Amino acid sequence: MAVSAKQWENINNLCDLVRETSFAIHKFLCCGHLEKVCENALVHRLRKQGLEVEQQFPLKVHDEDGTTLGEYFADLYVEGCLIVELKACKAIATSTLPGYLDTWPPHAQKLDCSITSARPDFMSRNT
Repeated sequence: MAVSAKQWENINNLCDLVRETSFAIHKFLCCGHLEKVCENALVHRLRKQGLEVEQQFPLKVHDEDGTTLGEYFADLYVEGCLIVELKACKAIATSTLPGYLDTWPPHAQKLDCSITSARPDFMSRNT
């Protein structure tokens, strides 16, 4: 997939828009919904704002030598440059979050909680 026509000067601007939209959904729906409901709500609201959003975006995970290790399906792929992984839970332990983020490779850019920008070079679009 090519990067959409709308180029984002700063990936943080796109991340802010996704976070703000997520928070607005949280305030409206409150808690207790399945992750899929939250995902569908976020997709709906982001598309209403004119963003290109793909759900369950397929990626192949590669080893450093190019060997395909498996598949990964990103919850959302926004504007051809932002992978969003959603988590629905009652609460999150701050001691657990760093461990979760550490599962991303060191070269993947980490932005706030669990939002990772750009397509890391160890992943490629499934075809």
